[in-house]
Amino acid sequence: MIKIWSDRAIPDKYLPLLEGVAEETGGRAKTPTESTSSLPGADGAVVSARIQYNGELFDQVPTLKVISRTGIGYDNINIADATARNIAVCHTPNGPTISTAELTIALLFSVTRQIKQCEADMIEGGNREYMYTYKGWELAGKTLGLVGLGRIGGHVSKIARGIGMKIIVFDPFITPDRAVELGVNLVSTLEDVLRSADVVSLHLPLSDDTHYTINTENIGLMKKGAYLLNCARGGLLEEKALLGALNSGHLAGAGIDVYEKEPAPPDHPYLNRLDIVATPHIAGVTDVSRDSLWTTAIKQVIQVCQGERPPHLVNPEIWKD
Repeated sequence: MIKIWSDRAIPDKYLPLLEGVAEETGGRAKTPTESTSSLPGADGAVVSARIQYNGELFDQVPTLKVISRTGIGYDNINIADATARNIAVCHTPNGPTISTAELTIALLFSVTRQIKQCEADMIEGGNREYMYTYKGWELAGKTLGLVGLGRIGGHVSKIARGIGMKIIVFDPFITPDRAVELGVNLVSTLEDVLRSADVVSLHLPLSDDTHYTINTENIGLMKKGAYLLNCARGGLLEEKALLGALNSGHLAGAGIDVYEKEPAPPDHPYLNRLDIVATPHIAGVTDVSRDSLWTTAIKQVIQVCQGERPPHLVNPEIWKD
């Protein structure tokens, strides 16, 4: 029998996938220490972004053959450490694409139409003449700057074009043919996006190279009164840089779903601000995406444990056909 472990309770809906395969699954963890205490002896693991998976942890589980992320990002997994121990690392890149793109657009509308400010004004009461004071944007004709044009960024570009926005993109890994296919304009530097876009949206994986892509040094390049969106990874954005740009009035607002440290605490400085619409890292989770994430992650663990190559293998060099 194969032993499959999870750092979150696997919903009952997906347990039939394990029938006849798994001896046990892990429970919902309150802390990393509690959750990993039952990991030793596992053949495979279905994991979230909550825990850092590295050589120190892998050495406690010499039986481990595969680790499978319920998400597209795997920055919490040390790929080199896993590869050195012949552990297959899988992810689920297709699951969160549409849901993350749609929340990006939802935040885009919310911040540029100043929904949070208007609701606060209504709660406060009083006579406000919106014909003269309301500063909400009409997005048609505005320029959306995408930093990264992978699956999610590409879907965002399609929706934004439907709104009537112009799209500029910085992504050194995207070919001109792909840009033409999506109807976007490639620019050669990040600075070109920051200087030209009315709204900048981040769609990058987090790595040493992309950490603090938007920081204190370059956020001032953005247009005065522009907006910033981040539904990718918290570490892409230096939080104090965003707060400084908002407090100074240089930026008009932001839509944020991810944070440098997660979960974001109740006293996080992004919260209770009328110029930031904040959500708790829910971009990739909807009824449809949840099914795809859990099903794909579990099936890939089973495939590897049964000697089959999984479809979304991050470190293919470990696989010997």
